[in-house]
Amino acid sequence: MTSIQTYKKNGKTFYMFQIYVGTDQLTGKRIKTTRRGFTTKKEAQLASARLQIEIDNGEFRKKNVEKFNDVYNLWIEQYKNTVQESTFVKTKSIFKNHILPSLGEYKIDKINVQLCQNHVNEWFNKLKKFRIIKSYASKIFEFAITLGIISDNPLQLVTMPKNIVEPTETEDINYYTKEQLIQFLDCLKMEKNFKAYALFRLLAFSGMRKGEALALTWNDINFKEGEIRINKALARGEENRLYVKTTKTKSSIRTIKLDKITIEILQEWQKQQQQDLLVLGYNTLISGQLVFSNERNQYLQPTKTRKWMLQVQNKYNLVKITTHGLRHTHCSLLFEAGVSIKEVQDRLGHSDIQTTMNIYAHVTEKAKEVVAEKFAKYMNY
Repeated sequence: MTSIQTYKKNGKTFYMFQIYVGTDQLTGKRIKTTRRGFTTKKEAQLASARLQIEIDNGEFRKKNVEKFNDVYNLWIEQYKNTVQESTFVKTKSIFKNHILPSLGEYKIDKINVQLCQNHVNEWFNKLKKFRIIKSYASKIFEFAITLGIISDNPLQLVTMPKNIVEPTETEDINYYTKEQLIQFLDCLKMEKNFKAYALFRLLAFSGMRKGEALALTWNDINFKEGEIRINKALARGEENRLYVKTTKTKSSIRTIKLDKITIEILQEWQKQQQQDLLVLGYNTLISGQLVFSNERNQYLQPTKTRKWMLQVQNKYNLVKITTHGLRHTHCSLLFEAGVSIKEVQDRLGHSDIQTTMNIYAHVTEKAKEVVAEKFAKYMNY
């Protein structure tokens, strides 16, 4: 007989029970489930008896994972062990904000193509990266097939919507031209924030990802050779925790050359950092000292760079781009300077050549426009 227990909640007495439902075939551990919230002992006993019948008839497991949300809960546990913590956090956020509100409460074996089509259309109308949402949702159906709960993935049969209207120029721009970048850095230099100036100069002249720059230690910079070693990145994990992870792919681990002026700016920043933090009681002459830290000599919050950029952009009425836009800027200007596609890919740590090619296509399109303008100006007719 299952033991019925009592517990108190808000001053009232309720009944609960825990029942053995079987053994995990992978781990050999006993599996139990708990039911609570019964107002009488008899009600709890009846529920326990019904549940025992379901277990004996082999129906419990099937009913226990009948919803999309149930399969997601099983999938996310095994997924956690296959990716970096920051990726896991981003994935959970995608499901929480977009997928589970749409599909979570449906019985997964009742979800059909038309229902999926409706939600894909909904994501398309709301989200720029709706294809990513669809791709993640599809993983749950594939996992359900693996578990033997369903036989087909309805998301594979939906018709993917396409943008008929091309994005406007202002929507698509997240980079600076050569002149705009110089103007941005000149304005930044006039501000009393040399740390920000050194950071943005490094991002713009190296093409590093923001997370890679924020994880840098002085040991990673070879001032004599003018080189910087990129092998890690700052990321955000569970419970909003900042931590250092290895870079995205093997191709992201790289050593790149820096120009002489950027090296000099970093050397100047190193001296100022030592003075600033010494006043606050921190010794920066230690192994593993961060190049860009906060006032407590800890990881700089990644959101800080956005605030610094907006402050300068608003004050001097500059074109607005994001911090990541400086990486796009560096890539674009490398192509304009005549650097080869392979050299750009290696410098930026792109694992996929297509990523580099997409930016190259943008630059060559711009070059075509310049050619047309030069011809028209020459003709003067």
